[in-house]
Amino acid sequence: MPSMIEGNAAIGQSGGPTAVINQSLVGVVMGLRARGACRPGHPIRKVLGMRHGVRGLVHDELVDLSEFEHERLERLASTPSAGLGSTRDKPDRAYCERIFKACERHDIRYFFYIGGNDSSDTCRIVNELSNKAGYELRCFHVPKTVDNDLVGSDHTPGFPSAARFVAMACRADFMDNISLPGIKINVIMGRHAGFLTAASALARRSDRFEGSTDGPQLIYVPEIPFDTERFVQDVAKIYDAKGRCHIAVSEGICDEEGQSIGATLIRGGQTDDHGNVQLSGSGVLGDALSNLLKEKLTPPGGKPVRVRADTFGYIQRCWPEQSRIDATEARGAGRYAAELALEGDLDGSVAIERVSPIGGSQPYAAQFKRLDLSAVAAKTRHMPDYFLDGHNNVSEMFLDYCAPLIGKLPSFERL
Repeated sequence: MPSMIEGNAAIGQSGGPTAVINQSLVGVVMGLRARGACRPGHPIRKVLGMRHGVRGLVHDELVDLSEFEHERLERLASTPSAGLGSTRDKPDRAYCERIFKACERHDIRYFFYIGGNDSSDTCRIVNELSNKAGYELRCFHVPKTVDNDLVGSDHTPGFPSAARFVAMACRADFMDNISLPGIKINVIMGRHAGFLTAASALARRSDRFEGSTDGPQLIYVPEIPFDTERFVQDVAKIYDAKGRCHIAVSEGICDEEGQSIGATLIRGGQTDDHGNVQLSGSGVLGDALSNLLKEKLTPPGGKPVRVRADTFGYIQRCWPEQSRIDATEARGAGRYAAELALEGDLDGSVAIERVSPIGGSQPYAAQFKRLDLSAVAAKTRHMPDYFLDGHNNVSEMFLDYCAPLIGKLPSFERL
């Protein structure tokens, strides 16, 4: 095992913020400090925070976290969104050269980056180019994403809290739907993976598949091709039977050819630095599906069908009610990354491994493990087939997988 090298540590946050991303930040800081970092004689002399990720690093916008009071860090940990500020910059070779120069200026030898699969790829690129340049820089990726789409992990910090919000919001929204019947569509985050949209199924009563007709009655995720004619038929069947229908749709639903329905409707829309159309910032998908149902389900000369759509947008990723499991694991992931660095590892990505069986009688349990950066970087995990039930529902196994992560939901009474 290589020995530690002398220098400073830098921590950055990247990609979409979450309710627990600051738990991971605090986990890294406290993990380093608990083992003597920032004290006289320790190889790590300072812990520096990058303002807005690598963008702040190259502009020398750094915050010294070495002496931050414990109470202040604890308050930060329970605060949603990225305390240091985030970025979607994806460094190319020229950008990485600027990162190296900034690392040299500030004697940074330990690089911690908190983010999703694009962020893990940034970490990998920085690591590989630093090795080629002969600059010893030890790089560690700390996982974060509400999409739950990182390869190698059972789930990722940020997902349980966002899933809890989605389940609670859909449960309350369903009560609204049965109060004033109509067709309601909720568009939920998930560009390539449907985990977060699937979590809406936890809004249903605990009887689940044993006769419950609670909403959302229809759930559409990117893993299953979306057919507009079949969608209309699905809605019509429920609406004709109950006079209402409650629907959850992922922003990333695709047609049979893999073309994003939302991106097609938002042609010419704004893109981020990774070339992704900003689906979450637009209500176009919900509006288009609403108009389709109004057109197809309103009888000739009859009263228009009442259809409404909401796009949950950014609120689902930063709602300030952390899942207990999520808060604990996000903090732990940061601490584990710090331990890897302190034990002499050169690089790696932190993953969460479930060690209890899904749906078994044993209580939920998980542990952390190290993965190679190349095993995670720029790869996308999708919902497996056994989490899906047909083209518009999820399986009971998915509910058993997700339920312990989000915690107990409040019960609602009805007359």
